[in-house]
Amino acid sequence: MNMNREMKRRMQRQGQVGEDGTPATATRERPVRPAPKPASRRTPPAEFVREVRSEMRKVAWPTRAETMNYSTIVLVALVVLIGLIFLLDLAFSHSALWLFK
Repeated sequence: MNMNREMKRRMQRQGQVGEDGTPATATRERPVRPAPKPASRRTPPAEFVREVRSEMRKVAWPTRAETMNYSTIVLVALVVLIGLIFLLDLAFSHSALWLFK
C-alpha cells in the first residue's frame, strides 16, 4: 500500500497498522465509559431563585456612564450603516432605471 509517512504514523497511532506497515491484527480496547448519573432531584423554586440571585450578585454590571457610551456608539454605527445602505440602494435603483429605460 503506497502512503506517505504522515499517513503511516497516523494509522500506527490509531492502531490500524504495525511498525512495519502491515495491517494490525489486534485492536485497541475502547475506553470504558462511566455509567450515566442517575437523574438528580428537581430544584425547588425557592432554591432556584436564591441561586439566581447569588449568581446575579457576581455579575460585573457596567456603570451608567459606560452604558451611555456603549449606547451612543451603537446608535452612531446604526445611523452610519443605515445611511450607507440607503445610498447604495439609491445608486443601484438609479443605475437600474438608467440601464433599462
